[in-house]
Amino acid sequence: NQENLLNPLRPSRMPNTWSFATLLSLISVLGFLNDAQAASVKQTASLQKTILLKNESPSPYLEKVVEVKWSSLDNGKEKLDTAKLIVMDKGTKEQVPVQFETFGDSAIRNLLIQVDVPAKQSKEFVVTYGVRKPIETKTFGRYVPERKEDFAWENDKIAFRMYGKELEKTPSEMGLGMDVWVKRVSRMILNERYKRGEYHIDHGDGMDYYHVGMTMGAGNMAPFVNDSIVASKNYVSYKVLDNGPLRTSFQLFYDEWAVGTKKVKATKTYSLDAGSQLNKITVQYSPYSDSGIPVVAGIVKRQGTDTLNIDTAQGTVAYWEPKHGQDGITGVAVILNNPNVQPFIKNGQILLKTTTDKSHSITYYAGAVWDKAGRITDARQWTEYVKTFKQQLDIPVIVR
Repeated sequence: NQENLLNPLRPSRMPNTWSFATLLSLISVLGFLNDAQAASVKQTASLQKTILLKNESPSPYLEKVVEVKWSSLDNGKEKLDTAKLIVMDKGTKEQVPVQFETFGDSAIRNLLIQVDVPAKQSKEFVVTYGVRKPIETKTFGRYVPERKEDFAWENDKIAFRMYGKELEKTPSEMGLGMDVWVKRVSRMILNERYKRGEYHIDHGDGMDYYHVGMTMGAGNMAPFVNDSIVASKNYVSYKVLDNGPLRTSFQLFYDEWAVGTKKVKATKTYSLDAGSQLNKITVQYSPYSDSGIPVVAGIVKRQGTDTLNIDTAQGTVAYWEPKHGQDGITGVAVILNNPNVQPFIKNGQILLKTTTDKSHSITYYAGAVWDKAGRITDARQWTEYVKTFKQQLDIPVIVR
């Protein structure tokens, strides 16, 4: 009890008799603790690692969420203190937003940073210790049991939802595809909208006017057999993997259903980054055959004056819908980042047909934009955004 040793006027709770050896041992222990604390402070002050990002694409990376493998920063021996870790732009000396991605595990998989990197240029960032500035939440998602088991998610640009099993009990509201909730504010709005229950009225933050019905909506995917879409019913369970502030990822699980003469199950993994209009979506089907499963990703096509840009070689569709009265215009896009894409229109849907790999998995991108958000306001800009997005998938930022 160090306090009692240093304060002889305080009644001692120690034994009345102390040997000289005991006192020396106690003093040695106290000295060891002070040395350990000093070493810890020194280690904290000395952390200095550099991240080099190189953009070899002809377009700038703006608000880009970049993955830095955690194992490249911490080999397991250093045990970096994540509570004190900050990342600073070496040029501006300003902190950049960070997130520690676990992908549903207990261990960190990636350090996520949100940065700008000019076209054909490199930038350096310093990883060190300091007082981390508060980070604005830019992505969020959750299960919504109070609204028939929706799963809804958003970032600072746009919002989406998928329908749960409970909705199947209300056939008039039934939907199969991915829904879009347009927004014009950067703050998270899902909880506000569900609380007030007026999705179809714009209270200054956007609204829900996108109609899905029994279609693929804004980019859902399903098997395509015998010239027909063979969609599952709605998801039955979910798992949140990461939930902001820069990336929200989750999985939706689907019960077995008949696809031709086979039975399959599916797991869909969604990932939405801050600043992005498009989701990364990976669909994993259960064993089907020794080869891949034919699938389509689809967008519902509206009646009226619209603009459709299909690039078969790049596997992209950029669709600018007709104006929806006073509500504005939605742009929807799908990118299949793999070869052998066959686009076509059938039964009021724009479909991109391809095949999963031999493990029955496929990754693609889908999402939307709203003209009233002010970021992208016409078909040309939307087509250019999709083109640039695909270009940067093909030429990813180099991380060293």
